[in-house]
Amino acid sequence: MTIEFFHDVICSFCFPMSYRMRQVQKEMPELNIIHRSFALARDEEDHVQMFGSRENAKNEILSHWVHANQNDDLHRFNIEGMKKADFLFPTSMNALLAAKAAGVVGGETGYWAIFDALQTGLFVESQNIEDIAVIESIVKTSSIDFEQWQQAFIDPATFALVEDDFRIANAYQLTGVPALIVNGKYLINGAQPMDQIIQAIQTIKEKETPIIDVIENSHSENGSCNLEDGKWVCKD
Repeated sequence: MTIEFFHDVICSFCFPMSYRMRQVQKEMPELNIIHRSFALARDEEDHVQMFGSRENAKNEILSHWVHANQNDDLHRFNIEGMKKADFLFPTSMNALLAAKAAGVVGGETGYWAIFDALQTGLFVESQNIEDIAVIESIVKTSSIDFEQWQQAFIDPATFALVEDDFRIANAYQLTGVPALIVNGKYLINGAQPMDQIIQAIQTIKEKETPIIDVIENSHSENGSCNLEDGKWVCKD
């Protein structure tokens, strides 16, 4: 089975979901997990449009972190550290490009490693993962060949791969992340508990019809970050 895992590096609910998907992969090693980019805030203007200003964006997004920390199995979010940080909340694109470049060099394993490292940098270590110097320092501490990564990071072909992911997300009519598309037909929406994710996948294995089904619990609209009427809204 193939799972397309749509996520944004700056998405708070994608942090616990990535941890759970690693556990799911251990339980079900036959799964082929493909990582797909989704941008909640491509650039500074997106933050301004959604929140009025980048300063407002940071304040409101930190309220999302409270709920995401409750959702997180390990409760890893360093909310106070981010409040004290002297930078505005990062936008998506630099970190998404960094993760995609790691995928170009190291495949899905390389992508996932850098994606998680960047999320840890933001949510735990209060680092500005929009800053290229910060991104480079994170990549340098990984097993990814830095020179190859650097070449991929500035290669227009890597940017095109990120844009391709955006087009795929649009084709699936996705409006928020985290989201899993299983075998191109089934949606598992939001940062759901691990047992429900596994149960949904098992149900799909048994079902496999050509009809697109939404696999969700009664609270599936929660535990995700969505774009609603041009604004970034996160719900627990």
